[in-house]
Amino acid sequence: MTKANMWKLIGILVLVVACALTVYYRPMNLGLDLRGGTRLVLEAQDTDTVKVDDDAVMRAKEVIERRVDQMGVAEPVIYRQGDRRVVVELAGVKDPARAKRIIGETALLEFKDESGKVVMTGADLKSATAGTDEYGRPAVHFELTAEGARKFETATRENLGRRIAILLDNQMLSNPQVQAVIRDKGIIQGIESMDKAKDLAMMLRAGALPVPMKLLHSEVLEPILGRESIQQSLVAGIVGIGLVLLFMLAFYRLPGLMADIALLVYGFIVLAAMAGLHATLSLPGIAGLILSVGMAVDANVIIFERIKEELRYGKRLRAAIEAGHERAFTCILDSNITTLITAVVLYLYGTGPVRGFAVTLSIGILASMFTAIVVTRLIMSAVVDRNPDRYVRYFGA
Repeated sequence: MTKANMWKLIGILVLVVACALTVYYRPMNLGLDLRGGTRLVLEAQDTDTVKVDDDAVMRAKEVIERRVDQMGVAEPVIYRQGDRRVVVELAGVKDPARAKRIIGETALLEFKDESGKVVMTGADLKSATAGTDEYGRPAVHFELTAEGARKFETATRENLGRRIAILLDNQMLSNPQVQAVIRDKGIIQGIESMDKAKDLAMMLRAGALPVPMKLLHSEVLEPILGRESIQQSLVAGIVGIGLVLLFMLAFYRLPGLMADIALLVYGFIVLAAMAGLHATLSLPGIAGLILSVGMAVDANVIIFERIKEELRYGKRLRAAIEAGHERAFTCILDSNITTLITAVVLYLYGTGPVRGFAVTLSIGILASMFTAIVVTRLIMSAVVDRNPDRYVRYFGA
């Protein structure tokens, strides 16, 4: 084995260990069908000033999506149902009350002077973060946009010594007296707990709903498959992969063993990449993984068959390995690139489980190309370089 190959193998080993640690310390997110979660059905409501139309529902859906993103829920499913309804499905969320409070509240923040005039709204906020006031009580610190700063400066200058009330959905949070002119920053007090301060800051960052959303129905969903079915699927997957490994070993002998090792490396890379990217594993995602495993095996089969052809042309083993990989590379690249393009399109235009399928398929494709073209070739070269004539019979020649 050359010194260069030795260092490359050490690098692969370090990569495998890093991937294993990532999988161990950062468990993978499971989708709604595997983990369960919460389902909310909300309906847009008319008000005295705003009537529900298609634009209002679409804007409400966009605000809800931003709020869910702030919650950190992985791959939520959010879609319209009919003319007025929005359905929200959140994997892993077992508290419908909190989800409803964050998603369904209008979160219309208003600043009113003593005459009841609105001097500023939440739309003028640039950012909002939860924290504490000077007495250690829960509060929300906010920063204003340029227009908001101009409004607030004018309002506080005109109301020095008087009070400006801060209201959320017409409920007063606090009613402080203006002590000085305030420009681009401020604080909202009167919040009951730090959790509610965090939720309020989250809603303010996402924006107010254009119309009230009434909660029609909420439920906690159990995994679609159930625990027993998930365990059976896991066993089936292990058996299937085991059979693939045995087939490669029985049919291709030593090269098959090398491919099996590369396939195990592939598995660690895919799982670590999904955990590191916070990707969510769902039933379509599992389908994407299974498909990418088949492509990983297929790439190795193409390489081995090309090596056999080169040996039949009379080349020595080392030269046949190099030529086989070079001839197989174009074929493998073309087939994987076309599939990768499809996965990208599915991710860009799909939603929920479809995007999960696209993510796992894309990760699997990239990992399979790396293991087939780099890992298998490196292991093969490291073994064969020791005594090419001894190992040529294992390659079908």
